[in-house]
Amino acid sequence: MTAFLQLSGPRHPPLAGGDPRQLVILLHGLGADGHDLIDLAPYWSRLLPHAEFLSPHAPFPCDMAPFGYQWFSLQDRTPERVLAGVQAAAPILDAYIDEQLAVRGLTDADLALVGFSQGCMMALYVAPRRAKPCAAVVGFSGRLVAADRLTSETVSRPPILLTHGTDDDIVPVESMLQACTSLIEAGFLVEALTRPGLGHGIDSEGIQAAGSFLVRSMAK
Repeated sequence: MTAFLQLSGPRHPPLAGGDPRQLVILLHGLGADGHDLIDLAPYWSRLLPHAEFLSPHAPFPCDMAPFGYQWFSLQDRTPERVLAGVQAAAPILDAYIDEQLAVRGLTDADLALVGFSQGCMMALYVAPRRAKPCAAVVGFSGRLVAADRLTSETVSRPPILLTHGTDDDIVPVESMLQACTSLIEAGFLVEALTRPGLGHGIDSEGIQAAGSFLVRSMAK
């Protein structure tokens, strides 16, 4: 792996100080960077004062804008090309997760993945295929890639919360409903929240719901 593919980005240390007891990794969407989601950390750190929050920049420059990053290209949105892109990015994200847990002396049981849009797609792909289940997955405004492979490739079943705006014109809310169906059929515990009138974004109700879910899922 080249140095370029060693992910980095902003962090938010535990509110309580000291070494983290939990780790929340935030995965941004297409054309953004790690700074896009790190602002969620102050809201949730009050609920998880011993958690550290990391928000890495995706590994590749965005090929649809002169700025920002992407986990994979969406210039070709056929299922085959999207899956190939996710499969190429997944080992990079897995290696980052492994490294960040190891240096903190934490395990997957101490980990939550939170993704928005393309970051949600990555979280929903990577988490079920890790050797051990993480504590929680939260997905905003995303969809499930390769739903037809989920049952045969699932190794771990963390609890999942999906939230989506009903007026999302980038990733339609039907994508969340389809993801819920596939995940439940594959044996996952899934909670879902639709936000009336919300477009492709995250609102205060979604932030609050995610915070409550993270607390319940990561409580020790």
